[in-house]
Amino acid sequence: MAQSDEIQDEGKRSFPPPLINPEEFILEFDGPDDPRHPYNWKTSTNGTWIVAFNSAIYAPGTESASKELGVGLEVGTLGTTLFVLGFAAGPILWAPGSELYGRRWPLVVSMIGGGIFSIASAAGENIQTLLICRFFAGLCGACQLAVVPGVLADIFDNKYRGGAISIYALTVFGGPFTGPIVGGFIASSHLGWRWTLYIPAILGLVNGAISAVLLPETYAPLILAAEAATMRCRTNNWAIHARHEMVETDLRDLVTKYFTRPLRMLITEPMICLVSLYMSFIYGLVYALLEAYPFVFGQVYHMRPGVAELPFIGLFIGMSLGVTMIFWQQKEYAKKLAKNNNVPVPEWRLFPTLFGGPVFTVGIFWFGWTGFTDQIHWMAPTAAGLFVGFGVLCVFLPCFNYLVDSYLPLAASTVAANIMLRSSVAAGFPLFSRQMFQNLGVQWAATVLGCLAAIMIPIPFVFRIIRGTNAVKCPTAG
Repeated sequence: MAQSDEIQDEGKRSFPPPLINPEEFILEFDGPDDPRHPYNWKTSTNGTWIVAFNSAIYAPGTESASKELGVGLEVGTLGTTLFVLGFAAGPILWAPGSELYGRRWPLVVSMIGGGIFSIASAAGENIQTLLICRFFAGLCGACQLAVVPGVLADIFDNKYRGGAISIYALTVFGGPFTGPIVGGFIASSHLGWRWTLYIPAILGLVNGAISAVLLPETYAPLILAAEAATMRCRTNNWAIHARHEMVETDLRDLVTKYFTRPLRMLITEPMICLVSLYMSFIYGLVYALLEAYPFVFGQVYHMRPGVAELPFIGLFIGMSLGVTMIFWQQKEYAKKLAKNNNVPVPEWRLFPTLFGGPVFTVGIFWFGWTGFTDQIHWMAPTAAGLFVGFGVLCVFLPCFNYLVDSYLPLAASTVAANIMLRSSVAAGFPLFSRQMFQNLGVQWAATVLGCLAAIMIPIPFVFRIIRGTNAVKCPTAG
């Protein structure tokens, strides 16, 4: 058919002739310096800390909640477990939503939804209501874990993304370490355990309302789609469009990308499996400490509720030191990146883990063998938290960046696989950590965890040895 001929459908209705060059009508950014591009925006913080805070603030009120609702302590602990389990299920819902509808609305809806479910769990009159609503609050909170890394990738390029994710990691772990401190004092006051849920609910609702008004859309394809729609109305040229508008939603593809593919990658990719297992152990230990710290400082050192959670400050200080070190290492990374034509080499990310893993292991042994008796001053196990917190961040964050850089074309599936595995593992730790420290003894329970940590120390060394040389020679490796 000639270019000028009209195209007709079965009903003999005429259509305009096809465009000579459709690419001319596709809206794109004018390079990386385009002020419309998210790389050139001013940035702000997000609500990830509130979600992580919510996951842990309930833990000190578990005993009071269990007594009031007439269940055993193990059943009451499910309030923490199911919240974290919601983190594992959430990426299946929120990750594809963020790529179809942008980052803004999934974040806003999840913040408000999490606040509503937290209020429902706080007001629940039976254990079933509490547990079900805690799960769905965690499911909503998973949006922050799954989508915020995408927001950071939208806003920051290779040079600055590592530093931005450092702040993100500080909120992911800072929440569980600060939540018990606040929750301990609330649960032991006249407010009671229910306010350990009302407070994060209020924070989430306020943050969601503010985000609905002030949070901009950061997903570049959707920004271009919105601008293309505006230009069509302004110019009456309906050929103008963005590439995102050409994408057809296919539920089967979404299920493959965010559910079956992550599971398949966990099984078939040894790198993702091993690194995610290491990160899962680190993440699980964070939630194990929610039960271990109150037991050690409450039962062994006889501190009252609230005060027994104050040693978590040591963990947070250690994490802050880890972030400082990561920022210093980021400057060296930026220099290497510039010399390598701005092409990231995944193995460069692993340097902090080489000493973060041993420091973390030393901290676990130190905590156990100084915290098993009140004959040793309480400052000794508290000081161990500096090493544990420092090691947690120096292992988790570089491993996270390493996976993203290694599987950049499949980063969404890689992050989903990592979140599902580490959240599933972490969900189980609160169920046995208190019993483990109580039955084995603090020193031997810590020895078991320390030995597991020691076994995993060689993982980053192995990947640097096996892949490092090839990666430097071939910058596109991974």
